[in-house]
Amino acid sequence: MSPIVAQAQGAASLPRVAVLATGGTIAGTGGSETQTTGYKPGVLTADVLLKSVPSLGKIAQVSGEQVSNVGSDNITNEILLKLAKRVNQLLAQPDIAGVVITHGTDTLEETAYFLNLVVKSDKPVVVTGSMRPSTAISADGPSNLLQAVTVAASREARGRGVMVVLNDRIGSARYTTKTNADSLDTFKGLDAGYLGMLIDQVPHFETSVTKQHTTATPFDVSKLDALPQVDIVYGYQNDGGYMYDAAVAHGAKGIVVAGVGAGSESLLVLPAIKKAIGQGVVIVRSSRTGSGFVPADPAYLGLLGDSLNPQKARILLMLALTVTQDQSRIQEMFHQF
Repeated sequence: MSPIVAQAQGAASLPRVAVLATGGTIAGTGGSETQTTGYKPGVLTADVLLKSVPSLGKIAQVSGEQVSNVGSDNITNEILLKLAKRVNQLLAQPDIAGVVITHGTDTLEETAYFLNLVVKSDKPVVVTGSMRPSTAISADGPSNLLQAVTVAASREARGRGVMVVLNDRIGSARYTTKTNADSLDTFKGLDAGYLGMLIDQVPHFETSVTKQHTTATPFDVSKLDALPQVDIVYGYQNDGGYMYDAAVAHGAKGIVVAGVGAGSESLLVLPAIKKAIGQGVVIVRSSRTGSGFVPADPAYLGLLGDSLNPQKARILLMLALTVTQDQSRIQEMFHQF
């Protein structure tokens, strides 16, 4: 057998991984090799990203698709639904081993958690991005993409829910959050740590999450064209109830309270929250601290957001409202997922 034929057969035996590109810093370009701010996100296409990492071909048979090409602050519900439907279509194909999504880091955790709730497969789904644009010195995008594909191609990654992979870390979408606007090591699992790490490009898994995900959730987006409006209202000293009134007036079906401390609400906003509840709006208490558990407290109004930060509580509440208006059932979902 010739070396060329053997090489071709070896490549054909590798797992197939689909990469879906949405834009962000990993696809961004700056004005110079030292410029990491003031850059333009979402410039490079999926094909260009894949060509920038030739060693991907040693890990998997990789294909690329462009779902969107925007900064992650411009990811809309419509893009989320389009992405989720495409992920499920790909994972339903027997020859696809896993899916990687490239994404801007600012709202990466929201997309990852959304997929964690709506993907209907136990095959690996990995979301990755970068903190430095492609034109920067020591750009982290190529390394993160290689690591993400490596995890998505790994049999040991199956059944762990959607994962976030950057900077040698493997995190759960349920717990991983961005903690710093500048650091490469920004994504951390504040309440639960990491699922594992990559050492010499080999995934090492140490743990798994007990919260239900993917195939164990009741959320089906296959026929959805829109999601219910859910807003976040931030708590602070001397805050006023008019922000709740405004959210309801603009069509909010749910409101997440980014409360102070463990989800506390000030006396100034309680009348507006009570009014919103009376109008059928579902209120969920979370914490603006970004981590920690929200306990029951008769002094405050609304469902408990468990340990979800406000942005992830919003994701779950949107999906919960597509299934039920029963607040006891919604509360159960916050403890389950």
